[in-house]
Formats: sequence, structure tokens, C-alpha cells
Amino acid sequence: MARLKEEYKASVAPELMKKYNYKSTMQIPKLDKVVINVGCSDAKENSKVIDAVMGDLALITGQKAVVCKAKKSVANFKLREGMPIGVKVTLRGEKMYEFVDRLFNMALPRVRDFRGINPNSFDGRGNYSMGVKEQLIFPEIEYDKIDKVRGMDIIFVTTAKTDEEARELLTLMGAPFAK
Repeated sequence: MARLKEEYKASVAPELMKKYNYKSTMQIPKLDKVVINVGCSDAKENSKVIDAVMGDLALITGQKAVVCKAKKSVANFKLREGMPIGVKVTLRGEKMYEFVDRLFNMALPRVRDFRGINPNSFDGRGNYSMGVKEQLIFPEIEYDKIDKVRGMDIIFVTTAKTDEEARELLTLMGAPFAK
């Protein structure tokens, strides 16, 4: 189950320590959390959409999702403050490593014409964001049971200080970056 976490301790951490000449093991970057976010613009008209998305995220991550509500009213979008507009899950610990392992090794290779994930999607502080166009790439989701194909944002928050260190960390963890 925690194969990736054990692999991190055994091979990834010493490799990073050697490459960047860290003085202490506490300086070695590690994955802090993974946040999965799904925006549902059609939740304004239909309240059942949020339940469907929460069910999908619970299947994918193994954890209950949280509803995100609008902070401001926007007349152009017919949006009022407090309306549900999205769903998110924050993964830490064992569930995070399990999800990352399944994402890199099972879900991403199922994407059509997959050549790797964009190596330029770092934010400058060592965090990586990526988008997935459909939830069907996860083996837990059955095609017949979904009401609509939805995408999601996946954010990897690391303790790395620079993008280069974070890229190396994710590469060693198995992230299939495009060449």
C-alpha cells in the first residue's frame, strides 16, 4: 500500500541529498499534500451535480470531498455569494502517496495520445499543478455511472524551495514529464 512512501525513504531522499548537497535530512524536499479540485459551473441550476462530483472524488481518492462555495456575487455569471461552485479534496500521508502512485502508474498512461505531463507548470515556489480533462482515466470510475465528463485540477504541494528541486523530487517519485 505505502510502496511509494517506502520507496521515497529508501531511494528518493538519499538521491536528492546527494544531488543537492544538503547538510541535514530535514532540508530534503518532500511531498506535503495533494489537492484535487473540480469546478462545477452547472451546479447553479442543478444541486445534484455537487453530489455526483463528490461521489466521483470519493471513489478516486478514498476520502470525503468538501464543497467550495462562492465568496463573492458575480452578476455576469448569475452567481450569488454562498452558492456551491466546486468540490475539493486534500490528501496527506498514506492516502496521498497511494493516490500519487495510482495517478502516475495507472491513470495517466490511460490518457489518449499521452506524451507526458507539462514540465513547466511549476509556480516558482516548488509546487506543481496539472489538469486532467476527464475523470474516466481513473479505473475506479465506471463509464455508465457518470452523468457528465468533468475535468479536475491536481496540485502537488512540496516543501522544495525551487522549481528545479521539486521537478527532481516528482521525477524520482515517477512523474512522467514530457521530454
